[in-house]
Amino acid sequence: MSGTIVESAGDMPAMAQTAPGLPGVLALGQVPRAAWERLAGHAVEANAFFAPGYSLPAYGCDNHMRPRAITAHAGASRQLIGLLPVVSAWSALRLPVPALIAHQPYSPLTVPLLSREHAETAAGALIDAAAAHGARLLVLPAMTLDGPAYQALTAAMAKRGLVATIQNRHQRAALDATQDAEAYLRGGLGSKRLKELRRLRHRLDEEGAVGFALHCETSAVAAALERFLVLEAMGWKGAGGTGLGQSAEDAAFVRSAAAQGMFEIAELTLNEQVIASGIVMRQGDRAFFFKIAYDEKLSRYSPGVQLTLELTRLFAADPTIALVDSTADAGHPMIDHVWRERLAVGVMLIPTHSNDPIAAAIVALMAARRGLRNRLKAVHHRIQTFKENRT
Repeated sequence: MSGTIVESAGDMPAMAQTAPGLPGVLALGQVPRAAWERLAGHAVEANAFFAPGYSLPAYGCDNHMRPRAITAHAGASRQLIGLLPVVSAWSALRLPVPALIAHQPYSPLTVPLLSREHAETAAGALIDAAAAHGARLLVLPAMTLDGPAYQALTAAMAKRGLVATIQNRHQRAALDATQDAEAYLRGGLGSKRLKELRRLRHRLDEEGAVGFALHCETSAVAAALERFLVLEAMGWKGAGGTGLGQSAEDAAFVRSAAAQGMFEIAELTLNEQVIASGIVMRQGDRAFFFKIAYDEKLSRYSPGVQLTLELTRLFAADPTIALVDSTADAGHPMIDHVWRERLAVGVMLIPTHSNDPIAAAIVALMAARRGLRNRLKAVHHRIQTFKENRT
């Protein structure tokens, strides 16, 4: 069993260097695509954001990140059994420390891809590979903390005398798609709230013909994505300049991922005009509700919630889907009231050596950095609120 780090040259001096021409040392885009696809489709815990069709376009939108992949292999055939896309701490956080970060643009989930048959062995090989190439810390910024991948990592660490630190632990909404949709919605929303949403839907029906569609074929997704980008730009994300289509690099990334079949797009329409749109991803028995946009002029009808109700019914009727990750922030004001399951998520910081003071210092530095960022965000929020109250 072996672990290798697949990298591009030119990383920070604190990281060990390996010439890119050596066997097993490749740029991220040179990881064998078929093997990567196979692992992503049969991982012990699904993560569509680390599939090649998403990872390669995502990293492609930032040429300065110098992405690499830590990989684990098994047997004489060197079967790919583990993979984790990473960048240096300098590229991700501008911290000059020997750490590797599982970071990429627009990735709300950083669970490594681990083979179902060799999950613990693969997890250990990834840690060992990071250590062999100079990293004192391996950081998973959005790791689920109660799934099989976490269990595999924990078991592998125990064998090596390693103890992870968890920061920013929180819960985010998910949908148990194995239940009857109407019973689920009634149990979660309550009859009164569900009745009110049905009343709003009837009022929307009175405005014209309401339709719902899920686009899966590549050309249909491409057209629906353009409508999504327009709709998103019309709302608060557009006003803040954070819409996916407002940066040329972000737009190129999302269009490329769509062209590689990573997205399905759900649309709620009124008289054939899109009033709510959601980007969905699938991997294994999981789906991921990646992005949502809606027509804010029609907010009195709750179009975003109406779209989510339709998706809930769609996923519950699909026998191939067991769980849907909302990918939303903790305490999301909409999705938390519709989907009542919770995924425990946090930043998992894994030292690559036992009782390493350097790793402990990096962990403390990252905690201080996060605390400072949170305080600055709070100050910014208070200033914005003050300005709005004065107008």
